[in-house]
Amino acid sequence: MWWGPALEAPDPGALARFYAALLEWPLVHEEPGTAVVGAPGGACFLVFQQAQGYRAPVWPPRAGEQRPMMHLDFQVGDLEDAVGEALALGGVLAEHQPQPNVRVLFDPAGHPFCLCRDEG
Repeated sequence: MWWGPALEAPDPGALARFYAALLEWPLVHEEPGTAVVGAPGGACFLVFQQAQGYRAPVWPPRAGEQRPMMHLDFQVGDLEDAVGEALALGGVLAEHQPQPNVRVLFDPAGHPFCLCRDEG
């Protein structure tokens, strides 16, 4: 069984609650140092783990800085509404936006994620 990606964070519970609200998925497990958000039906999960000395990645990547090792992409029907919702939940819009149908944001721990407009 594939669980899904695990993201490091200084506060895994807070980050899990951000993604649970953003995706409207339930927080299915939380204990000190770990929190898990599950897709409805249990098809996959996002795991959040405590990281001591956490450094947020820099995007776009810059030499000598912590580069993103991965990011999450989410398909949305209304890009501007989805961006507004993510911002209201604590996300931050990245300055650099390389595509007109995608918005790059940072979650509260600084991980980049993309909201991608459904083109059809």
